[in-house]
Amino acid sequence: MPRLTEVLAELDALWPPERAEQWDAVGTVCGDPDAEIDRVLFAVDPVQEIAEEAIRLGAQLVVTHHPLYLRGTTTVAASHFKGRVVHTLIKHDIALHVAHTNADTADPGVSDALASALGLRVIGPLVPENGLGRICELDPPETLAAFAARAAERLPATAQGVRVAGDPDATVRRVAVSGGSGDSLFDAVRAAGVDAFLTADLRHHPASEAVQHSPLGLVDAAHWATEWPWCELAAAQLDEISDRRGWNLRVHVSKTVTDPWAAHHTSSSAHHTSPGAPN
Repeated sequence: MPRLTEVLAELDALWPPERAEQWDAVGTVCGDPDAEIDRVLFAVDPVQEIAEEAIRLGAQLVVTHHPLYLRGTTTVAASHFKGRVVHTLIKHDIALHVAHTNADTADPGVSDALASALGLRVIGPLVPENGLGRICELDPPETLAAFAARAAERLPATAQGVRVAGDPDATVRRVAVSGGSGDSLFDAVRAAGVDAFLTADLRHHPASEAVQHSPLGLVDAAHWATEWPWCELAAAQLDEISDRRGWNLRVHVSKTVTDPWAAHHTSSSAHHTSPGAPN
């Protein structure tokens, strides 16, 4: 069995930590470098449910996309939920490693996995300077409504589902995709001349301005759902490394839904006039 330090060296080669944004917190959160590893669990979020899943699996390493301590901390006391995760992992000899924005900009990375899940052909990065996002083509083209339905069908189910802005009958040939929060990329999306943009966490004002600015279609899925396909890609990459190195690792992808939203209720279609608003 490989030691943790050997496995982490391979993961850092896939997602070099120096490619992470300055504000990010990637790398190893806890773990004994000399510990032997034979089972690995990939997940989006380093939450208690994932720690407990790792225990049930007998995993010695958890790799997550999201950091546990993004803004740093002065305590890992178990009285706080993040500290409880650390205590749980250490108590059961489980290491935690994070690949966040360094996995976003990797090739292949988070947006490649998202494009693959949707059956799209990647033709290049959305932001060439740092490798964020992907520009893709649909073959054959389809309507915005059909493209949104494709996303809803192929991405993991969440309470939010998929929201759409724009003309549902518009033809979509070329799309931009970005796993996770993507409304900071609208300038690059407009410059790319795509017909639609699929991402997550779109806020009201940037989305409103985007659809007023052009006929761009927007497809807004849950943050967790757009990043979960990366776990499958990353697991396959580690499987290939394990085979090449003769490690015989058992690599798992968590199917636990850690999206924070638990329910969705569709608003009434009846128009309700706000008090004091003009009729």
